[in-house]
Amino acid sequence: MKRTRQPAVEEVEGIDLDFTPNDYFGAHDGGERLPSDIQGQARRELARSYAAKGMDPPKWLVAPELPEALRREWGAIHPSFMGGEYLPPVEEREVEIVRISLASTTGDTISLRARRQGKRIAYRIIDENPTEDGYELEPKTSVAPLSMRRLVNMLDCACIRGGAVLATVVWNLEDHVCNADRMRGFVSVESDFYPQLGEYYEARLTRCLDAWEAEHP
Repeated sequence: MKRTRQPAVEEVEGIDLDFTPNDYFGAHDGGERLPSDIQGQARRELARSYAAKGMDPPKWLVAPELPEALRREWGAIHPSFMGGEYLPPVEEREVEIVRISLASTTGDTISLRARRQGKRIAYRIIDENPTEDGYELEPKTSVAPLSMRRLVNMLDCACIRGGAVLATVVWNLEDHVCNADRMRGFVSVESDFYPQLGEYYEARLTRCLDAWEAEHP
C-alpha cells in the first residue's frame, strides 16, 4: 500500500529537527558498545541504571543476545522482560538507530536499523508484533545520516493510522480498545543517535491524546 509522504513535519518547541548525527557507525568502528546493542529492552534499561550508579553490570545483562535457556529464565520473571529479546539480531555493519517500546504485557518493540550498503546507508524496520499492512520506508537508502526532520517523516509515514510511533495509540483509540488516559505512557521512543527524539515524540503523543480527549469528552 502506497503511503502519502507528509509535506511538513510537526514542530515541537525546543526540539532541533535539523539536528543530524555525524555518523551511525563510528562507535562500532572504534570498538565502542552502545546501549542499543543490548537486544532486550528491560536489560537495556537495567544496564543504564548500573551505569548511572557507577557500577559494572554482569556480563549477561549487557550481552547483545541471551542464550535460549537464559532468555526463558529471564522471561519467566515477568512477560514484559521479553520485550526486544526475540528481535532478529542486527546484521554485520548494522546498528539500531531508533527503538519504539510499547508498555504491553510482553513489552513489544519496534526497531529501526541502518546498515552500510556500499557507499550508501540502507534502512529497515522490524516489529515484534507486525501490523497487517506492514511498513514502507522513505527513503529506503541515503548517502549520509538523516536529519531528525527526515527521520521523523520516515517514521510518521512508515505505516497507516499515524506512523510507526503513533499507530498503536491511534488504533487503540479509534477502535475503542482503550481510552486516552490509559494510552498515556504506553509508547516510548529512544535513540543513541538522536538525543531529543524521545522528548519530541513524548510531546507529540501528549498532543494527540489531549486532542482526542477534547473531541471525545
